[in-house]
Amino acid sequence: MGNCEVMMFYGWWQFSVCAFAFVALFGIWWHIGKERNDYGQVYLAFSTLCWSFSGLSEIWFGCPQEESVYLQEGTRSVFSLFNSVFILLALPWFKYLPERLEQIINSKYWHYIIGLPFLFSLLPTLSKMWSGSSPSLISELDVYFAFLTLAFLGCVLWTSFNKRRLSILAYLSLVCIGLAIVAQIYKLTDAEINLTLFSAIFKTSLIMIFFALALSWVKELTDNIIPETSNITLKLFSKKENNRFVKQVIISGIPGLKPKPIKLTNSNYDLLYTFAERKINDAEGWLEIKPKENRNLKKTFDINDHNNIKRLTTSLLNGLFGESLWSKEQHYIPFKKAFFEVSDKRERKIRIRLSKHHIDLNEE
Repeated sequence: MGNCEVMMFYGWWQFSVCAFAFVALFGIWWHIGKERNDYGQVYLAFSTLCWSFSGLSEIWFGCPQEESVYLQEGTRSVFSLFNSVFILLALPWFKYLPERLEQIINSKYWHYIIGLPFLFSLLPTLSKMWSGSSPSLISELDVYFAFLTLAFLGCVLWTSFNKRRLSILAYLSLVCIGLAIVAQIYKLTDAEINLTLFSAIFKTSLIMIFFALALSWVKELTDNIIPETSNITLKLFSKKENNRFVKQVIISGIPGLKPKPIKLTNSNYDLLYTFAERKINDAEGWLEIKPKENRNLKKTFDINDHNNIKRLTTSLLNGLFGESLWSKEQHYIPFKKAFFEVSDKRERKIRIRLSKHHIDLNEE
């Protein structure tokens, strides 16, 4: 099979597969994301549509003559640039972002951060495309912009899958990004067959990653990560390790998590133990929080600061899901609501919500 036949086959493949992916991703948004005003899927869908148009251009030009090679290469680069910018526009809609990049991606300057490099790449590409510059010079700008896109996308995909505890998909996303980088490097060479091969592989893989991301998002919406309070049980104990007692707690009843000991600091353990003991021995089980401006030095309060409860909740979530592998909206707020109960009378009183029959204080 000659080179022209290979490129025509590749063009038809890219056009049909990427158009199908566009419709499917857009359909997911239409049925689910539209109601939540989440447009991340829309941008990802349009990024695949750009690939589809790029495949259509391969069919349109076919085996170009020497004078039209620049137009073909330029068209391919323009669609590649639009593909990259749509992917970057989708990133602020991702629920989980790397801590070091979150402020950048969610900042009001994000559109300028990606828009200016996009224009600086697009305008010279169009100029070189019509002036008949070397095809390699035309493709260079979209390659550099693609490197920027892949760096951001790789970090965000890793964080998204990792925080959803989908480690295999997290590693597969990095493999896919690696293949995409290899394909971009081949763009700077004359190895067209290798470029076509790596391009087909990474585009197929990335489309599948997009669908896996969409399905993980849908699964997270339907899953109730934190169960009802009636399903949660609590066990507190001290265990001797290396000639000293380590304070630990086991929380059972969280879907998808195997109960395991969670080590706590003495202060966090003592506070949790006070909650549990008060729940068992007192009819109401309330603990009182010291007000910020308390001048009654004679009165002793159960909890000196609201931050003590925050630190305890954070330690429990780190032990359950792993440090930095949980979010405030999906884990912290539901867990705190299921685990603790605040007085309706606004008396600065709080108690553990669990039934006393689900609390075990037997020391080992």
